[in-house]
Amino acid sequence: MPTDIIMPQMGESIVEGTITKWLKKPGDKVQRDEPLFEISTDKVDAEIPAPASGVLQEIKVTEGTTVGVNTVVGTIAVDGEAAAAPAKSAPASAAAEKPPQEKPAPEKKEEKKSAAPSSPAASSPAPQQSAEEEETRSSPLVRKIAREHGVSLSQISGTGLGGRITKQDIMAFVERQGSQPARVGTDAFVRPAERSEAAPPPSPASPVAPPAPRPAPAAYPGDLVPLTNMRKIIAQRMIESRRTSAHVHCMYEVDFTRIVNLRAKHKNAFEQRHGVRLTFMPFFVRAAIIAIQQWPIINASLEGDNIRYHRNINVGIAVALDWGLIVPVLKNAGDLNFLGLQRGITDLGERARTKKLKPEDVEGSTFTVTNPGQFGAVFGLPIINQPNSAIMGVGGITKQPLVVTDKEGNDSIAIRSVVHLTLGYDHRLIDGAVADQFMAQVKKNLETWSEEVG
Repeated sequence: MPTDIIMPQMGESIVEGTITKWLKKPGDKVQRDEPLFEISTDKVDAEIPAPASGVLQEIKVTEGTTVGVNTVVGTIAVDGEAAAAPAKSAPASAAAEKPPQEKPAPEKKEEKKSAAPSSPAASSPAPQQSAEEEETRSSPLVRKIAREHGVSLSQISGTGLGGRITKQDIMAFVERQGSQPARVGTDAFVRPAERSEAAPPPSPASPVAPPAPRPAPAAYPGDLVPLTNMRKIIAQRMIESRRTSAHVHCMYEVDFTRIVNLRAKHKNAFEQRHGVRLTFMPFFVRAAIIAIQQWPIINASLEGDNIRYHRNINVGIAVALDWGLIVPVLKNAGDLNFLGLQRGITDLGERARTKKLKPEDVEGSTFTVTNPGQFGAVFGLPIINQPNSAIMGVGGITKQPLVVTDKEGNDSIAIRSVVHLTLGYDHRLIDGAVADQFMAQVKKNLETWSEEVG
């Protein structure tokens, strides 16, 4: 019997989800736990694995459709039971009405093969990814597209965070390989699907197989593109936060030279010893935690006419994704040592970028840290992440001339590594004096850092 594919319940409060992308089409073979489709909820975006191995027999719910949890969105049949898979999202009754001879899928594939120009790339399977390519920063979907088109990821420069190769990068590369270069002028904005009609077939020596027909990307001037589910939620919550909290910001300049030198000294040994890269983020998080322990109001929330002083310090770490922004939460961060902070931050970031977060991973934050400085910003004025009362923004680390005073009180000008930290806080709950004292303590914690990072 076919196995039903259901819309999973991604948390107790989740009642529905939107299918944003099917990673397989009817007739494709699937392996158990292989990513099958992507969903978006009001908590997280996630890749949903196949519940069984076999052949994707039918897609019952099309991309962009929102359905309740436990809804059957498709079926998987064991090999041989789905020799003639129904057309994508076609009703079961319509599939039943068609006689078998009207849809001989294998024969159609043979006709396409005979009509295609002969080339080694087209007739041979895509090469296996090398270890180096597997380590390239990319999602499973990107690697799947690369395998389908015989593309080496080492050929592609990623435009995502930290050089990550996005879906747009791989599709643009495939398009360039299979189409003529766009001419300068108005033709530069002709969609790839329109240009491909005049494009000659690739030469037999081409190492890349011609791409299968696909919808043109909607990222051209003049296009009207609907908001993604994640973007709708971000827009809604940012407006709600602005309307809810009385936003005030203060900014502090921090001499970060001590920590820059400390990280440079220990980063290689740290990674070899613990198997995780040493970044700057745990320094900022640890400095904020120590200061919160002295000013717990920064970690509090308003509940009607009451103040909730939270027992735990749960730090939300904003992560910029290719498709939006998400804030996974490092729970009980005040109980973690430096290594625990680094491991937790790295884990949350990786799972956010690979769509492996669970709803509970983005719930329960009491304080938030965001890092616009990774993109070169001097500082930012972040919007508070509700129901938090404060958010700390980390600016870029740059070298600047500073006046340095020695122990004898003598001043001199030196080149120092500098970072600007911003605190956005809710003035209904936090007074300016308290916010300034908190940030002064964070500054001191960073400039006089003495904690072991081993």
